[in-house]
Amino acid sequence: MKIEIWSDFACPFCYIGKKRFEKALNEFKHKNKVEVIYKAYQLNPDAPKKMEGTAYESFAKGHGTTVAQAKDRFKMFTENAKSEGLVYNYDIIQMTNTLDAHQLAKWANQFGKEDELTNRLMKAYFTDGMNLADHQVLANLAKEIGLNSEEALSILKNNIYKNQVIAEQTEARQIGVQGVPFFVLNRKYGISGAQQKEYFVQALNKIWEEENPLQTLDNQDTSQSCDHDECGIDEN
Repeated sequence: MKIEIWSDFACPFCYIGKKRFEKALNEFKHKNKVEVIYKAYQLNPDAPKKMEGTAYESFAKGHGTTVAQAKDRFKMFTENAKSEGLVYNYDIIQMTNTLDAHQLAKWANQFGKEDELTNRLMKAYFTDGMNLADHQVLANLAKEIGLNSEEALSILKNNIYKNQVIAEQTEARQIGVQGVPFFVLNRKYGISGAQQKEYFVQALNKIWEEENPLQTLDNQDTSQSCDHDECGIDEN
């Protein structure tokens, strides 16, 4: 089973949805046969590399709301995150461009560490208030999970994975992704948003049953069984 997840490190529901999906996957008895693929998506590709003012002011300006309304929205995000054991610190969050963070994640995938780095980048953004557009910050985060920080800086400086990040975002538009997180299961079903764990469990089981129907063994003696018409024993 292949599951593709489009998300952005600056998306509050992406972090929440990832945790809920992971909990569901851990309960799925066939989880060792599930391939999870992360796809890049930018909610605000025009975001600056350095935020001016506070996160509340930045959000209010970008969404045409007041600072008070932004604080109310962030409070809702924070409460949802808390239900999954996550900490959102909007007083220190830096709303900056995530293109380079996505490039770093694509590079980490070459070492089987994209999932680990994705978790670290989301925590860095929402909990630690780090600037994910700062190359040195990104290199340090790469080093934290065992990757070479100097190589990370070179990757970022030369935009080695920029085309891949752009291609994945283009792919999202082509298949109809209008918001994130967005989960695509076996290129057959799409799940939008940070659904509850139980919903993900149900979806995983549904897909598995469809792709792996029960097979009846050949050469069985069916004389001692019942069908819709009758039950009987073949006496011949």
